[in-house]
Amino acid sequence: MYVVESRGGAIACMMLSLFFLGTWPAILTLLERRGRLPQHTYLDYTVTNLLAAVIIAFTFGEFGHTNDDKPNFLVQLNQNNWPSVLFAMAGGVVLSLGNLSTQYGLAFVGLSVTQVITSSITVVIGTTFNYFLDDKINKAEILFPGVACFLIAVCFGSFVHASNAKDNQAKLEGSGVSRVEKDFEHGSDEVVKAKAGTANFLIELESQRAIKVFGKSTLIGLAICSFAGICFSLFSPAFNLATNDQWNTLDDGVPHLSVYTTFFYFSCSCFMIAIILNVTLLYRPAFNLPRSSIKTYLNDWDGRGWAFLAGFLCGFGNGLQFMGGQAAGYAAADAVQALPLVSTFWGVLFFGEYCKSSRRTYMLLAGMLSMFIVAVGVLMASSGHRKH
Repeated sequence: MYVVESRGGAIACMMLSLFFLGTWPAILTLLERRGRLPQHTYLDYTVTNLLAAVIIAFTFGEFGHTNDDKPNFLVQLNQNNWPSVLFAMAGGVVLSLGNLSTQYGLAFVGLSVTQVITSSITVVIGTTFNYFLDDKINKAEILFPGVACFLIAVCFGSFVHASNAKDNQAKLEGSGVSRVEKDFEHGSDEVVKAKAGTANFLIELESQRAIKVFGKSTLIGLAICSFAGICFSLFSPAFNLATNDQWNTLDDGVPHLSVYTTFFYFSCSCFMIAIILNVTLLYRPAFNLPRSSIKTYLNDWDGRGWAFLAGFLCGFGNGLQFMGGQAAGYAAADAVQALPLVSTFWGVLFFGEYCKSSRRTYMLLAGMLSMFIVAVGVLMASSGHRKH
């Protein structure tokens, strides 16, 4: 079994995880804006998310020799470690609920704001839990200023969202349009692509996307994102308890679950919850989405490859976060929650977010991203070393 032991190796895992975890929501946003039903996308995503965990378990988890203190993945499957397995599966349940909520939050408040809200709640709650669970191996005088940077960033994020929403409304009113008529999406097939940041761009986007958001309160999106953030804040502490057994739930002589075994059980429960919820949503959709079916989903190949890629990115991103966290402390590993650094880049580059916005919006956006950059550096600087 391969174990990350050095601080440098842990930080490398966190940096790669940050890129992966900041990219997969952008892919979900891309598919939703192209009109693919989120239920179809999430079912595809879920398959490769589990597959990533299986690949990690049978490679890193089986690498090298096994022994009684650090058994390999397959050995641990036959051991009496069910208390830790249940913690791992509980973590998978809340992650699945958070990921599912995020997909709908992305439609209502956009990619960057969704990530700001969810990641900041995750860090404030989850990092505090992990700091005490890890017996304070992270430097508190460095760690908690980093958490404060996240809090400041979320304040900036809320101001950015409010300012950008005001800018968009001004664009629509300036064009004489304040909402999208229902007949718009059934208009001519001859479409002239609108420039990003214009009123026509916003109208065209609304006509194409799967979840119609014009005329709906952004409070719905903010509530969804807040719920997702609370779910995300709990999955890492649950994983921490599963791998390190701080509450002494295992029998004497039973080794702790490895990161790879924990991640396997974690991903299995995440997969099961996602399948149950999304199959239900096929037939009982939320937010006035059209009904679908298993047959329709299986025949929907438009964008399936992108959804599979999103699942792989999320799966490997989570795995790398946990590998780094086991070595340097899960509180420090929460630095990967600075996802807006990556997601905002994709949002500006591919989705026209903040294009032609006001100077005030750009200043607030710069302040938000600056605080996230500081937060990442500070949280990684708080990395400790776990004693085995």
